[in-house]
Amino acid sequence: MDDDQLAGIADTLYSTSLDDFVAVRAAAAKAAAAGDKALGAAVLKLPKPSVAAWAVNMLARDKPDVLAGLADLGHRMQAAQANLDAAALRGLARERRTLLAAAVDTARTVSTDHGRTISGAMATDVEETLRALTADPGAAGAVRSGLLLKALAADGVNAVDLDGATAVPGATAPAGVSSASRAEPASDEPADTEPLQKRPTPEPAKAPARTKPRLEAVRQTPRAASAPALDRAKESLAGARAEEARTAQLAADLLEQSERSRATVADLETETGQLRSRLKAAEEQLAAERKALAAGAAEAKQAARAAAKAERTAMLAQERVLRLGNTRD
Repeated sequence: MDDDQLAGIADTLYSTSLDDFVAVRAAAAKAAAAGDKALGAAVLKLPKPSVAAWAVNMLARDKPDVLAGLADLGHRMQAAQANLDAAALRGLARERRTLLAAAVDTARTVSTDHGRTISGAMATDVEETLRALTADPGAAGAVRSGLLLKALAADGVNAVDLDGATAVPGATAPAGVSSASRAEPASDEPADTEPLQKRPTPEPAKAPARTKPRLEAVRQTPRAASAPALDRAKESLAGARAEEARTAQLAADLLEQSERSRATVADLETETGQLRSRLKAAEEQLAAERKALAAGAAEAKQAARAAAKAERTAMLAQERVLRLGNTRD
C-alpha cells in the first residue's frame, strides 16, 4: 500500500461536508480497491471526524491564515516562556483571547458555509483545540493539517495528547517552529565557559603594612563572592523568574477560563429566562384551556338536558297525534 496515496485520498476526504463523509469514503475506498485492495481497506477505515474537529478542518482549508496567525502567536508565547518574560506572557495572553474569539467566529461562519451550524458546546471544543495549537507545536501541526479527528486540549503543563488525533499519523508533525521558540533562556550574567581547573591561581595578597591593627585591615578588605555562592544566586534568580512566568501564564489561563465561564453563565441565564417565559405562557394557556373545558362541559350538559326535554316533548306530541287519529277513525 502506498502511504502517499492514502494521504492524498484522506486530504480529499476530510475536505468534504460532514453529512457526505460516509458516502464519499465508501466511493473512495471502492475506487482505491480496484487497484490496491489494501489501500481500499485502509481508506474504508478512515474515521469520521467529530463535529468540532470537522469545523477546525474546514477552517484550516478555507482560512489557513487564521491558524497561521495563532501558530505565530504560539511561537511568541513559547519564546516568552523560555525567556521567563512574565510581562510579555501577560500581553500575549490578552492577544490570544482576542485572536481566539475571532477565530471561533470565523470557524462558525465557515462551518455554516459548508452546511453545518456549530452549537455553543461545539464552539467551546473548537476554542479549546485552537488554544492547544498555541500551546504545543505538535498540536499546531495536527490542527493545521486539516486531518483532525477529535478536539484537542492543553493544560499548560503536559504535552497535548495527540494519540489518534489525525487521520494520518504523520500529520502530527509540527508545522514549523520559529527560531524564537527555540531561544535559550536569557541570563543577566555573561557566560563563564572557562573551566575552573584552567583558571590562573591568584597570587597570595601581600601582608598589609602594620600601620593599623591587623583585624581592622581585614575588615576593610571586601571579600569576593565565592563561585558556589554566585552559582546558587544565579539558580535562585532563574527559579524566581521561572516561577513568575509560570504564575503569569496560570493567571492568564484562569482569567480566560473565568471569562468563558462568565459567558456560559450569561447564556444559561438567558436560556433560563426564556424557558421561564415559555413555562409561564404554557401555564396560562393550560389554565385557559381548563376553564374553556369546564365551560364546554357545562354547556354540553345543558344541551343534553335540553335535548332530552325536546325528545320527551316530541314523544308526547307524537302520542297525541296518534290518539287523535284513532278517535277520528
